[in-house]
This record gives sequence, C-alpha cells and structure tokens, in this order.
Amino acid sequence: MKKQQRLIMRTIVLLLLLAAVGYTIYSNFFTEKERVKVGSTAPDFVLTDLSGKEHRLSDYRGKGVFLNFWGTWCKPCEKEMPYINSQYGVYKKQGVEVLAVNVGEPKLSVQKFADRFGLTFPIMIDREDQVMNAYDVDRLPATFLIDKNGKVKKIITGTMTEEMVKQYMESIKP
Repeated sequence: MKKQQRLIMRTIVLLLLLAAVGYTIYSNFFTEKERVKVGSTAPDFVLTDLSGKEHRLSDYRGKGVFLNFWGTWCKPCEKEMPYINSQYGVYKKQGVEVLAVNVGEPKLSVQKFADRFGLTFPIMIDREDQVMNAYDVDRLPATFLIDKNGKVKKIITGTMTEEMVKQYMESIKP
C-alpha cells in the first residue's frame, strides 16, 4: 500500500515537472515576442545614473531622446562617444536628451570611461539586462532615436560618425 502511494506521488511530481518544462519551452519558442521597431512606442524603463539620479524614459516625453546602448570594451562605442558628447552640448538646448545605457558593467569601470572622455550626458547601468532585452539589443553600439511622442523613429547599429550623430539628433528635435 505504501509503495503504491509513493509511486502515485512520484508520478504526480514528474507530471508537474514535465508540465513546467513544456510550458517554458512553449513560452520561449512559440509565443511571439513584440520586437521594438520603427514606429512602435519605445518601452518605458527606469534606471539610475552614475550620480544616483533616476531616469524614467516616459519623463522625457516632449523631447527627442537619443537612447544609446554601449560597453566600455566596445571599440566602436569608444569611437562614437566623443561625437555623441559633442553634439549633446549643441542639441540639449534644443530639446534633445541623450540617455546612455551601459550593458551591466561594474560602476567603477563605467565611471572611469565617462571621466576619461569627459561625458556630460546621463549614463545608466542596466545591471540585469532588462532594458537591453526589452529593446532586443544584440549588438553594440545600438542607438534608438525616439521622438517627442515616445515613438521609435530610427534604430542604428554600428559606429556613427559625428556628422551622423548630428543628423540623427537634428531629426528628433521636438
């Protein structure tokens, strides 16, 4: 009698585990994940910058947002950061904000990088890759141009020249 009860319990536990594994596989492979694309509303997020200030994307409605994903080890990112900083100095007064999202590196490394290049725009660290995953970023650098209404106007992957940065910031001026 006890052996039969143990067998029933083990069978139930096994069925529950199989159901959980089946659901996980189904939800990861067969449900359509909404990709961020041109024309879609940019997913909202809240991240804290290096100085401890919180930034919520939706708080920037009414402004153009130059959302840049980057890493300190990324050579193309390193090349374009001075261009972004330079143009930020020009376009900030015209209603364009830069939000730089680092892909989960230690704060000290990110701060040293920012200091080395004299970066003046907000830099946040996406510690758990939640924002990076929400935007479906798989290559760096990746930049999302967001208009004053929160819509994605353009997605850029790869290095930008200073002229490109200027044109892109110009295109999202409110």
